[in-house]
Order: sequence, then C-alpha cells, then structure tokens
Amino acid sequence: MNMSKLAVIALGGNALLRDNQEGTIDEQEQNTTDTLENLVHLIREDYNLVITHGNGPQVGNILMRNDAGESVYGIPQMPLDICVADSQGGIGYMIERMLRNILHKHRIEREVVTLVTMVLVREGDRAFADPSKRVGKIYTKEEADRLSEEKKWVFKEEQKRKGGYRRVVPSPEPVEIINEKVVETLARQGTIVIAAGGGGVPVYRDEEGRIRPSESVIDKDLASSLLASRIHADEFYILTDVPYVYIHYKTPRQEEKEFLNYADAASYLEKGMFSEGDMAPKIKACLEFVRGGGEKSVITEAFKLEDKRYGTKITMEYDM
Repeated sequence: MNMSKLAVIALGGNALLRDNQEGTIDEQEQNTTDTLENLVHLIREDYNLVITHGNGPQVGNILMRNDAGESVYGIPQMPLDICVADSQGGIGYMIERMLRNILHKHRIEREVVTLVTMVLVREGDRAFADPSKRVGKIYTKEEADRLSEEKKWVFKEEQKRKGGYRRVVPSPEPVEIINEKVVETLARQGTIVIAAGGGGVPVYRDEEGRIRPSESVIDKDLASSLLASRIHADEFYILTDVPYVYIHYKTPRQEEKEFLNYADAASYLEKGMFSEGDMAPKIKACLEFVRGGGEKSVITEAFKLEDKRYGTKITMEYDM
C-alpha cells in the first residue's frame, strides 16, 4: 500500500499569468514552469500530488472570443460550462507538458494526467438569486440592455468604468467533485493529477438524477479545498502572490502571520480582516480543509513554496 502523503496544490492566477503581462503563451508557459519547479522538492520527498488551477484571464478571453465570433461571423456562443471545460483542457495541457519537461530535466519517473472535472452545485443555492461574479467583456448600456433581453443575461455597472456594464453570474458553493474517486485512485498510485481547473465545470443533478450544466462559476479555492477533503489529502497548499497571510494588510499596522490556528483565523475572517475579492476565499478554503480533518493548509507565494521560511500554516491547533 502506498503510504506517501497526499497533497493538493492550488495554483493561483499569478502562477500562470501576471498582471503586468500581455498573456502570450510564451509568458504563461514560463510562469507555469517557474511555479512547477517549486513542486520538485515535494515530489522528491515522495509526496503524491493533485494540482488544481485558476482560469480567470483565460476563460475571460474565451468568452470574448465567443462574443467576437458571434458578432462578426454569426457563430453561436457556447455556454459557460463549455467555456470552463475548454479552459481546463488548454491550461491542463500546458501544465502537464511543462511538468513532464521538468520531471525529465530532474530525471524523475512519474506519470501525469489532466482530467476535465465536473463539480456539482445545488440548483437551489442562494447564489442563483443574487449573481455577483463578473465575467466577459465590458458592454455599453445599450448593448447590455439588448443582451439582457435576447439572452436573459444579468448585468451590473462597472465601478471603475462609468457607463460600462459586465455580465454577472452566480457563484454557488461546490458540494461534490464528480470524478473524485478517479482522482484519488490515480493520485495514490503515484500519478500526478491535474484536476478541478477553474473551480470545475459547474453542473447540477435534475429531479431524475441526470447531470445538467449550470450557468455559473465556482470559486477555485473552495473547489480545491473540497477536492482535498473528499480525497482525504493530508495537506492543502494555495499558491498566490504574497509570501504570507497578513492582517491589517497595506496599512501601517500590517502584520504577517506565519502560523494560524482555526479559531484565530476564523475570528480574523469574521472581523473582516481579509478582502472578499482576494484573501477571504482562500482563508475559508483552508479552514474548510482543516475542519474536515486535513493536517494543515499553507498559503504562500507561488515561487517560494520550497523555502520553509515563507508561508502561513493553518492548523486546527498551534502544533507546528
């Protein structure tokens, strides 16, 4: 029986594409390579790994290509679940190819596989009553009104661009990873599995138990945490753009936290110490994982995973 530790590594957006870059494939491949090099020490320590990833910029580009194809050539737009699946395939292929090259470079024998992953949500999730996740391009008021009428899309005004409107979709809670048993079986056999990209392809089960597409997006960190719990992972890592979790972030009182127990992290979260659009979902995901029995969660900078001086470790108690 394989007794190696199992870890889920969630790659944040900057692990693939940084804010100051154009988004070329060369840039994304180099960023991915730089990030994945940090996983070599875990592989050498005989960890079994599952890798998840974001897809924000990429799926946004897919949606804009959808829009351009329809307006210029009359090509019907694909729904959001297909766009997420497209992004999983493209990004997963890139991660797998870069990782295989790194393994070859370090003379490490491991198999790697990319899985298009469906994630189940509840049709009655309250998020469907209040769509809030902005997707796709910015439209004028006239365009938004027309699309709202034609496609029944919901729009909200952009705060940073007066007169501009973006489509908003629900972001329901993930409740099940459809192929979680396959992921766990492969990972515990030593295969490095790339799964649940972009939070997973959102689906629900209808009254007859059939799987149906959901026009929504799922938070990638919450989906990654759920996957980690469902496959009984020992450790859960979120790679992002800061080396630590901070309270009073970007204020004179800023304070880094190298260790957090469940109670303190939950208290900081409740007090609004973490931004809802950034760190709060990551803290929630880490808390869900350790509450479900995971040994520890770690939030750290994408390129500092190997350096044990960095990273915030979250456990149920202060036992590090």
